[in-house]
Amino acid sequence: MSKETKPAQTQVDNVVRARLHGTDLLLNPRLNKGTAFSEEERDAFGLHGLLPPHIGTLEDQRARRMRVLASRETAFGKYSNMRDLQDTNETLFYSLIAHHTEELLPFVYTPAVGEGCQRFSEIWRKPRGLFLSYANRDRMDQILASPRYDDVRCIVVSDGERILGLGDQGAGGMGIPIGKMALYTALAGIPPQHCLPVLLDVGTDNETLLHDPIYIGWQHPRVRGKDYEDFVEDFVAAVMRRWPHILLQWEDFAGTNAAMLLERYRHRLCTFNDDIQGTAAVTTATLLAAVHATGVPLHGQTIALFGSGGAGLGIASLLLSAMREQGLSEDQARQRIYAFNRYGLLVEGGRGIRESQEPWVRPRRDVEGWQLSGETDISLLDVVRNAGITALVGTSAQAGAFTEDIVRAMASHTPRPIIFPLSNPTSCAEATPADLLHWTEGRAIVGTGSPFPPVEVNGKLIPIAQTNNSYIFPGLALGILVSRARRVTDGMVMAAAKALAQLSPALEDKDGRLLPPIAESRKVGLIVAEAVGRQAIAEGVAGISSDLTAALKAYVWEPVYVRYDKLL
Repeated sequence: MSKETKPAQTQVDNVVRARLHGTDLLLNPRLNKGTAFSEEERDAFGLHGLLPPHIGTLEDQRARRMRVLASRETAFGKYSNMRDLQDTNETLFYSLIAHHTEELLPFVYTPAVGEGCQRFSEIWRKPRGLFLSYANRDRMDQILASPRYDDVRCIVVSDGERILGLGDQGAGGMGIPIGKMALYTALAGIPPQHCLPVLLDVGTDNETLLHDPIYIGWQHPRVRGKDYEDFVEDFVAAVMRRWPHILLQWEDFAGTNAAMLLERYRHRLCTFNDDIQGTAAVTTATLLAAVHATGVPLHGQTIALFGSGGAGLGIASLLLSAMREQGLSEDQARQRIYAFNRYGLLVEGGRGIRESQEPWVRPRRDVEGWQLSGETDISLLDVVRNAGITALVGTSAQAGAFTEDIVRAMASHTPRPIIFPLSNPTSCAEATPADLLHWTEGRAIVGTGSPFPPVEVNGKLIPIAQTNNSYIFPGLALGILVSRARRVTDGMVMAAAKALAQLSPALEDKDGRLLPPIAESRKVGLIVAEAVGRQAIAEGVAGISSDLTAALKAYVWEPVYVRYDKLL
């Protein structure tokens, strides 16, 4: 084995044997311990003089970093600082999140990651993950072949076209795979060396980026059609050659591509789309908790899904399955769900209906006799008034779409309206929790995609459930990896939703939180992972048949410093 291909480190028990020396060791974010290197380690690795003489601890470093973060006045400033830390000292980065999850998650992921993607070219400094550009499409195997990727077991990939509710961010969309993979490790304990963020750079149609001299991506109009599909196929084929048992998560692809790619590849490799399946799972889990608080079961709710992109359709499909499990026929369940596109209700003869939305199109007879506000399109307000909507879920990225008239109409016919404005970032939310609670005299049960502070109603602070995919996808990924699942089934996604729903404090207290505190996310991730792994075993798609609990315990990585010895 040549010097270049020898591993930089090995680990046995709680001792790392490292080959790197001096500044090479300090510049390796996976191995760097900063001031926490011991006197003996400084001797062995030639670190004297490169570090200040103080020998600190991980606890000292966390306190120092929290002081630095407190001095940053903006969310973007905190996000940028955390990204720098991740590229400097991964153990400290993950330890910091583990100890301050609720405080730091908004600055590692949503909502700050949105601005992070918009300004990615300003803050990009060090390589993290892979940029696979269309211009380098013939070098795919060569790029993936590097020995530095030998340990990779999971990938999050985006093409940057639909970043949150912000649209096409081109290469800046890399902020999403980086953020998602950070939560794989922080919230589920997946070892960081197993994670590879990937950005498929097929250009951008964002005119600002196409003419921005500091933009780091391929400045070319976005490749589409057969050329785009062939490029993605080349990527998937290259990944499967390099890592036959890889877990591949699709993230923030445009709605039509998202659904198409998931359907095309879900039976060829172990893969899922978090925007479709993760959003569906966390929304279903939160709805299950919310309906418990109302006293009306899920199959008794009438639900409007405002937004029928990949996320909205994923939610619809999983809710359909959940209602069928509660005893409804498929037709009965479909009658309980009203889906919308940008023009209004999906109804026979409606405008702009895509092929993927066809299963949710209602026949015209369903709306006969309704009193409508317009002559053609049927609005959300029309449906709320005529269908008696009791639960409203927004994935439209249309800020303010849940108006006072709509919400008051809901509140007039149901004592506890369930309203989830899920669009991210905060600027795209369909309504604010404060408005929703004000318009319903505090009766609404609210869940949001981005974090919002508690709302005071009649002298009482009401916590707002953040219906965030981070409750689902880290544990889903962990369960897949530990069970060595060959495919991601609908049953495994449902198992994740049910496991999260069972952790709802509202099951014990109808006025309690819908979801566990964000601070408990790592605990949640492990519980979800076990449920997913057991479902994989039950369905016969797992590579193990028993001892799942022991396998989970053995696999999960903890962000702590261990002793280093010299590897010759």
